Amino acid sequence: MARRTDSQSEDRASSKRVGALTGLVPFLKPYGGLVAGAGGALVLTASISLLLPVAVRRVIDGFGEGAELLDSYFAGAMVIAALLALGTGARYYLVTRLGERVVADIRKAVFDRVIGMSPAFYEKIMTGEVVSRITTDTTLILSVIGSSVSVALRNLLILLGGIILMLFTSAKLTGLVLLIVPLVLVPIITQGRRLRRLSRENQDWIAASSGSASEALGAVQTVQSYTHERESRAEFARVTEEALSSAKARIRTRAAMTVAVIFLVFAGVVGVLWIGARDVRAGAMSPGELVQFVIYAIMAAGSVAALSEIWGELQRAAGATERLVELLNVTDSVSEPATPVALPRPVRGEIVFDDVTFHYPARPEQSALEDMNLHVKPGETVALVGPSGAGKTTVIQLLLRFYDPDRGRITLDGVALGDMARSEFRKALALVPQDPVIFAATARENIRFGRPDATDAEVETAARTAAAHDFLSALPEGYDTYVGERGVMLSGGQKQRIAIARAILRDAAVLLLDEATSALDAESERAVQKAVEAVSQDRTTLIVAHRLATVKKADRIVVFDRGRIVATGTHDALVAEGGLYARLARLQFTEGLAAE
Repeated sequence: MARRTDSQSEDRASSKRVGALTGLVPFLKPYGGLVAGAGGALVLTASISLLLPVAVRRVIDGFGEGAELLDSYFAGAMVIAALLALGTGARYYLVTRLGERVVADIRKAVFDRVIGMSPAFYEKIMTGEVVSRITTDTTLILSVIGSSVSVALRNLLILLGGIILMLFTSAKLTGLVLLIVPLVLVPIITQGRRLRRLSRENQDWIAASSGSASEALGAVQTVQSYTHERESRAEFARVTEEALSSAKARIRTRAAMTVAVIFLVFAGVVGVLWIGARDVRAGAMSPGELVQFVIYAIMAAGSVAALSEIWGELQRAAGATERLVELLNVTDSVSEPATPVALPRPVRGEIVFDDVTFHYPARPEQSALEDMNLHVKPGETVALVGPSGAGKTTVIQLLLRFYDPDRGRITLDGVALGDMARSEFRKALALVPQDPVIFAATARENIRFGRPDATDAEVETAARTAAAHDFLSALPEGYDTYVGERGVMLSGGQKQRIAIARAILRDAAVLLLDEATSALDAESERAVQKAVEAVSQDRTTLIVAHRLATVKKADRIVVFDRGRIVATGTHDALVAEGGLYARLARLQFTEGLAAE
């Protein structure tokens, strides 16, 4: 399995422009109350944390005073601790709730955007990449909003406040601490960069391991049928061991950095304590002041270490934000009109392709359709035939406006598709694709996908028409049987009949059948063919087929070759004409009979 290059991994995992996090502002604006509340709790907890060392100093320095005064110090310390606990709990609740709410909004916004994007968009980006952005990238943002940002701000306040209070406590010792800080920062900065690089590399190998497993398990029947289990196991083991090796390197670096930082911090604390103890013996400061100073020094050092780690998380979250904002701002090549025109009702189903030329974005040098003109009358059944790659399925995709033609126009009942909202005219179309899509739900829910408000009786009527009722009734729980991911429990023909039932239930004015009977056995094909003939009586029907036996009864057959219409007519007329269709018919029917 190919790996990304280090530069690609780095670009994928983080961004040096932490300012990219401003892309989250539009999602934070509606929740100003939560932001203000979290900010208030943050300032409160940071302030209380900075007061605790003062309380400790007073307790130590007042230890020899009267019992009542000492009791009041301890009571005050308990009040401070209680306020700190309440403020911390409130901060956690508010920022976590804010993070979950914002991430939910981002996920919905991104999904709402990509679910409506035309297929041209998915020619440039893998579906798995989009899903990764919706899940993994938003999880990074959740970590930042729900934890990292508030922790970073809290540590920044404690660092600044701690240094100021250290100066007030002892300017001399503060100067010594500030001399130690650069020594502590050196391993944090140098090793921190390497640690982030190793973390990114580890995540890449983990992703590769997941991808290897997903690919093999998704095609487990093919893997087993070709006895490829050993190779699949070896590949998965290889990338998993690489992930382990990179994790070991990350752990070693983290351990070395921890050793260096802890030693330098404690060596500095011991040095400051030694000098402070001498000042206490000399009467230059009280024991309580020394303890207060040490606590502030430890708090400041801890804040520096925390901020250095959080910086890496902010960089990763900035990269995630850039990728999500990129999806939200992407321009669809198939755009909605500013002022949509309504489709006339009732829909008659008249389709016109007027001088249409089209190239797929991924193959701009090769035309899929060239100067195509086609007029389909309301209620007419038209079959589109021709060799593979001739442009038949492209006609269906342009009619659904998955793409826009490069030249020419397509109209439905006299209105150009580009002048209508896609959701408007698509309601008048029902599609049965060549590869039937079955969702991980029950059989009933899969058929009802064609019309969510349909009754159970209507679902079963559609299934009977599609010759699906018998096998659905024989399932363990009938129509309410869970059919598995991608319909794994069903045969190819059963999936196809469910897809046909779904289209029948939609009861649209235009029926589009793209190789709809390709996966059916002879008996099922005859049954479905009768059903198609029945439902196509009062609606416009376009049938794309390689098997010419399925289109012999069409009102008209349109023959395609290399993106152009080369012949039109009935089956008998086209056979008599002796062109491409006659050759295809001779190959299929004559060789089919010879094979029998």
